[in-house]
This record gives sequence, C-alpha cells and structure tokens, in this order.
Amino acid sequence: MITRRHFTTLSASALVMAALPARAGAPMRVLASPGCGCCHAWADLARARGYTVTVEELTDPEAQKSERGIPLELASCHTIEAAGYVFEGHVPFEALEAVLKDRPDITGLAVPGMPMGSPGMGDDPSARFDVIAFGGEAGTGMVYYRAGTVQPFDT
Repeated sequence: MITRRHFTTLSASALVMAALPARAGAPMRVLASPGCGCCHAWADLARARGYTVTVEELTDPEAQKSERGIPLELASCHTIEAAGYVFEGHVPFEALEAVLKDRPDITGLAVPGMPMGSPGMGDDPSARFDVIAFGGEAGTGMVYYRAGTVQPFDT
C-alpha cells in the first residue's frame, strides 16, 4: 500500500527527474590530445554537470577527426562524441545541451582553436567566441551560438 509519505516522495522524485536536462542520459566519450590539460579540464566540467565521461587519447588526430566528419579548419584539441553528435573543442555546455535536446539535423558543433575563457580554458562566461554547426543542414559550417553575448542563440 502506498502511503501519503511514499506518494509525496515518488511525486517529488518524478518532478526532479523531469527537470533534469538531456545530459542525464548522454554518456560522453572525449578523445583528447596527448598531454593536453585543457581537454581534461573540459571533461571535468562535463562530469561536474552530471555527465558520465570517458577520456581516451587521440592517436591520429587528423584521421580521427576526418572520420567523424569534422572539417579540419574547425579542429581543436579534443573531440567529444555524445548521443550521435560530434562536438569539437571547447563547446559551451548551453550550446551542447541545446543540440542534445533539440536534435537538429547537423553532424555537430565546433569551437575552432582554443579560445581563452571558453570551458576548460578559463571558464569566463563573458568570453566571446563563435560556436559553429557543421554537417547536415549546416553544410560546411554556420554560426550556431555566440558565446559571451546577451542572446547567444540569435545568430
């Protein structure tokens, strides 16, 4: 028999679970450049947000990125695989989570290079840089998110 206390506990648990973002069910595989501390810093931030993260070292970065459809001009130090998408470099979690939630017809997102202030590179929310969508409807690349702006999804 379910008591009022059990019902209240179950109801509260259901509300909490419903409020969890897409990340709760999205394990991530991070392919990191050998010896790169910022790759591991990004992975640590992902873990702190509730993701299950495994980290492996890239053995042939150019080939491994090409295999995943990442244009080499958008390359960075690490590649993330999650829920059928590819995220290249220091992608902000707000942009990554929007992709995981909305499931757009793209291969993934990229932050070319290693912009200072991006996640894993200082974590400054006011840092300005573009996040580029690529593949699928985004073609060879289009701005998806403008970090450090008041309305980052207005591109």
